[in-house]
Amino acid sequence: MAKKKTKKVKLKQKLTNKYRLVILNEHTFEERFALKLSRLNVFVFSGLFSVFLILATILLIAFTPIREYIPGYSSLKLKTNATKLTFESDSLKNRLAVIENYTKSIKSVLTGDITEDDVIDSIQEMAKRIQIDESTLDASKQDSIFREKIESRDRFPLSDELLEKVKIVFFAPISGTISQSFNSENKHFAIDVVTKVGTPVKAAADGTVIFSEWTTETGYVIILKHANNFISVYKHNGSLLKDQGDLVQSGEVIASVGSSGELTTGPHLHFELWSDGYAVNPSNYIDFE
Repeated sequence: MAKKKTKKVKLKQKLTNKYRLVILNEHTFEERFALKLSRLNVFVFSGLFSVFLILATILLIAFTPIREYIPGYSSLKLKTNATKLTFESDSLKNRLAVIENYTKSIKSVLTGDITEDDVIDSIQEMAKRIQIDESTLDASKQDSIFREKIESRDRFPLSDELLEKVKIVFFAPISGTISQSFNSENKHFAIDVVTKVGTPVKAAADGTVIFSEWTTETGYVIILKHANNFISVYKHNGSLLKDQGDLVQSGEVIASVGSSGELTTGPHLHFELWSDGYAVNPSNYIDFE
């Protein structure tokens, strides 16, 4: 027992004994620098320095472009291009599906399975079905004159005035959970939809891109102008896939969900809808469920 205690005491003394490190002037032997050290202090400082060096190396690799030069890590530009190509391929698939459906619908006409006479016969049969027996009607002379006047007109005029009055149909740009609804009293003229980062953001209707830039407060923003003086706004995107002046179709991918801008609260889409310069509630036009 005494030997063990003696060994412990000697070990403790070795670790705690102070040593003086002195730097002298070679010619004058003047003391320029002195430092008191012990073996325990050297071990502690060496361990802390090693931990700091490891953490600094990890942070340097994780948050700087240096990681691109390490095998196994892809570059940021490569990831951005891959995401953009994914969205473009999704849009091309939608367009291809529309073309295939259209081709199937006219395939019988192109192959000659349905002739012009068949089309005329089917139209005549439909006309016979909707014919009204005038003998069963108790119409006055004024009613008959009015009816002839209406039938003499074009029943389906495609004038510009009529096209302007056609009600535009909007579709949900994304699907997700509504975190904040439209509230004009709190000046929240939009609907916030929470979803995963990178989810494709699609155009609510056919239109033209009138703004596609980065802003400090709301991050990546894209704005579309639609028919009947409607404007849709998409904020806090992760990336933008369309430029100003581009024409987009309803359902076409225009951006991806992100959390950009100083005012963001997490990954979501801030969607606004304006009509004739006034903010309207998007829920009155779009079903987000």
